[in-house]
Amino acid sequence: MKTSRPSLVTMVFVLAAGMVMMNRIAAGQAKDAETSDAAMAPALTIYNQQFAVVRHGLALDLKPGQNHVEVTDITGHLEPDSVFLRSLDQARHLRILEQNYRNDPVSEQLLLSLYEGKTIDFQTPDKTIVQGKIIRSGFVPHATMLYGQRYYQAQAAYVQQGAEQPVIEVNHKLQFSLPGQPLFPALTDDTVLKPTLSWELETNKAGKGVAELSYVTSGMNWEASYNVVSPTKEGELELVGWVTLDNQSGKTFPNARIKLMAGDVNKIQPTEIYAKAAMASAVGIGGAGESQFTEKAFDEYHLYTLDRPTTLHDRETKQVEFVRAVGVKSKTVYVYDGWKTDPNYRSWPMETIRTQEAFGTQSNSKVWVMQEFKNSSENHLGIPLPKGRVRFYRRDDDGQLEFTGENEIDHTPKDEQLRIYTGNAFDLAGERHRVDFKQNVAARWVDESFEIKVRNHKSTPVEVRIVEHLYRWSMWDISKNSDPFKKVDAQTVAFTVEIPADSEKVLTYQVHYAW
Repeated sequence: MKTSRPSLVTMVFVLAAGMVMMNRIAAGQAKDAETSDAAMAPALTIYNQQFAVVRHGLALDLKPGQNHVEVTDITGHLEPDSVFLRSLDQARHLRILEQNYRNDPVSEQLLLSLYEGKTIDFQTPDKTIVQGKIIRSGFVPHATMLYGQRYYQAQAAYVQQGAEQPVIEVNHKLQFSLPGQPLFPALTDDTVLKPTLSWELETNKAGKGVAELSYVTSGMNWEASYNVVSPTKEGELELVGWVTLDNQSGKTFPNARIKLMAGDVNKIQPTEIYAKAAMASAVGIGGAGESQFTEKAFDEYHLYTLDRPTTLHDRETKQVEFVRAVGVKSKTVYVYDGWKTDPNYRSWPMETIRTQEAFGTQSNSKVWVMQEFKNSSENHLGIPLPKGRVRFYRRDDDGQLEFTGENEIDHTPKDEQLRIYTGNAFDLAGERHRVDFKQNVAARWVDESFEIKVRNHKSTPVEVRIVEHLYRWSMWDISKNSDPFKKVDAQTVAFTVEIPADSEKVLTYQVHYAW
């Protein structure tokens, strides 16, 4: 029987089909690899309150029933009761029956502390072996769950006590240094080299798979800072915002997806840690370039996502630009608040203060300088601005930047007004004098009159807001005034006055209190 050979067309068709199938298989494998890589990659949500949520994939190879699993790819400041583990395979169920967390990685200082009171060998630089008894190891333990400035203060206080110096007895004599390189016995089986989670893990399905491990950790923080440049042209600012990431967690996160949470998130802190737990739009601002962060509202807070993965090394401080705005219209505001608080009355009740003739007679001579602008889209901003430090600069005539002051802003929603104090005016001065005081205790009233002077030594006119606090009682009435005023709140009024160049403005008013 004669066998027919396949035609050339058929062979081409089969070859093409095979190529398509191979491409599909390769594409599927590539997609699976991408999915696997994405599942394993670390993801961080960092809060500007000294903590973060860490998420990353965890490769598991389990048998049915109970398994002993140890995980070392974790931070040194993990909160053990925050650990959450879920399988990415919906058919596999995982249950942590028991968890143990150890954070005492072996080190020379730790081993010295474990052998306190015992004699070990030391190797001197000339390779001689001498024996020494460890009286004190000099091991300085980390202050438990204490981070930020108070952490550094606690560590410094411990070190300053001299406890970091080892005391070794050699030939019946004490010395405050090691006589050589310590030679320790072999490590025991329960010694850990890294912070370790040990689990008794139960599963219903055998084999390899990937789970997601997430937990809360201390030792991480972020903060925003802003540089504001005022050009020689009055009234317009350039604003550049930076995010500073600080990783003191004890772990490096390679190619991590990073989110930043802005807002006052309530988190319970041990009282010994903190007395007080103390970004930008996805579109380009002012045509100056695109932001590297995508911003969105999240619950009652704002979440900022870095648009690209980045590596955050342990003990590293990383800065990323997150906002840039030009053409921000701003106004320089001068404020004279002439009332100076008298500390002698700090604990007095208002019922007693209101009849004290000497109260409120002290005067402040400084005139504040403030920058005022609106965080609106019409003003080339209109984005939620996280809390942070704002530094102001101004260009001199030669183009050089000069520092002109700094302050901090709180979390500021869009369309809110920003008024930032930057310092005191050199060429403006104020005086506040009480010129009359009358009271009738029986009739329960007080009349008080003031004269306020503000001098302008500039070569240009200025507008000054004169703020007065009606501090004696909540029921008051301004019976006489030389200039119009605006009621700011229940016990504050403001006079806005124009002062010509090299001139003085005198303002007077009388207030009547009754109770």
